Amino acid sequence: MYLDLDRARIFFDVAGSSLAPGSEGMEQRPALLCLHGGPGFDHTTLRPYFDRFADTHQVIYLDHRGNGRSTGEFADMHLDRWADDIADICAALGIEKPVVFGQSFGGMVAMHYGARHPDGPSKLILSSTAARMRYDVTLDIFEKLGGKEARAVALRNWEETSEDAFEAYEQVCLPLYNPDPDPDAAAAFQRAIRKREVTVHFFENELKHMDLRPALPVITCPTLVIACGQDPITPVICGEELAQAIGSNARLEVFMDCGHGSYRDDPAGSEKLLRKFLAEG
Repeated sequence: MYLDLDRARIFFDVAGSSLAPGSEGMEQRPALLCLHGGPGFDHTTLRPYFDRFADTHQVIYLDHRGNGRSTGEFADMHLDRWADDIADICAALGIEKPVVFGQSFGGMVAMHYGARHPDGPSKLILSSTAARMRYDVTLDIFEKLGGKEARAVALRNWEETSEDAFEAYEQVCLPLYNPDPDPDAAAAFQRAIRKREVTVHFFENELKHMDLRPALPVITCPTLVIACGQDPITPVICGEELAQAIGSNARLEVFMDCGHGSYRDDPAGSEKLLRKFLAEG
């Protein structure tokens, strides 16, 4: 399905109904909006894992502006626009107070949405993400996981930021993101639509200098920050900084044996944590 926004056509998909039978008729289910990582990938990197939450929520996936099946101009591919897109999508679809899950880059969009639209979300789940990159720590983890070659390829991708550099990064460093991914998660990554040019654009124009921390204290909704001990690109220190910046509304949970996205390496443990958080009043 598609939704037309300003200068973009946004693809979205849904798992589960918005209404469910209740004791006094049909009752509105809460919305769980899932924001994929990248940028330069699509929402299928989150499927089929999050479909399971359709028993309690209407799960809504989207391809960010310029990603996957969605259209968009490079001039509009920045965090302000991506975050405002979430507010515009919710308004267009009649979604009120969604729970917003964001993985990696999707978490950056989710936290920025929460800061720019503090009355928008009912809850935020920020998974393997960062308010600013910590490449001083990242490079050491890449070297630990993949040796000096992995460190050199990661450093080149960070400093050079070209499609050639990112192609090498995909081959050498991306396989180090998750030590033992669930087969469903690995298959989802392989079938995702990839747009390297979008990744390079974001890395070069925003990610290198990004620091979202000053804006985050305005987030007022309950926020779950998930970090992983084997994650090279958004290491635990990123989760610690993020939770500290949000303040008392955030709590940090660390999966020490998982890589980038705990749901990929520990689906059962991640589901238990998420269901508990989703059920809290």
